[in-house]
Amino acid sequence: MPTIFFDSDDVSFHWHNEAVVIVWLNQIARSEKIKIISLSYVFCSDHKLLEINKKYLNHDYFTDVITFDLSESDDIEGEIYISTDRISEHAVEYSVSFEEELCRVIAHGLLHLMGYDDKTEEQQQEMRSKEFMCLSLLQEVPRGTLLV
Repeated sequence: MPTIFFDSDDVSFHWHNEAVVIVWLNQIARSEKIKIISLSYVFCSDHKLLEINKKYLNHDYFTDVITFDLSESDDIEGEIYISTDRISEHAVEYSVSFEEELCRVIAHGLLHLMGYDDKTEEQQQEMRSKEFMCLSLLQEVPRGTLLV
């Protein structure tokens, strides 16, 4: 049974229906024929994620997600850090709900652990297509029911 954890560092964040998110993440993995062994999502502020970005990646800029692959095989083991500040800003910028943008970024982090990248324009297009596919797997969940 895969172990998927959600935690927050310096922000208050809680799922209303965590079980639905876990089922969804496992659906994404199964769609790519990959198994999740252990996966942790940590929700934090811009400043916390910037600190992580500087310390571990030598990048001095804000980002919405940082993924650490801890796998020793093709199965997924990793940690994904997400800035809720960035999610809020991007939701407004892209004219989507906070929940939709959050789900997109959650899927984005998982896709990185599955081997997808977004450094080139071609990779970015593939990533966007995969994100759309991931969000379509969540369509049966009524919007606004995942978050408290």
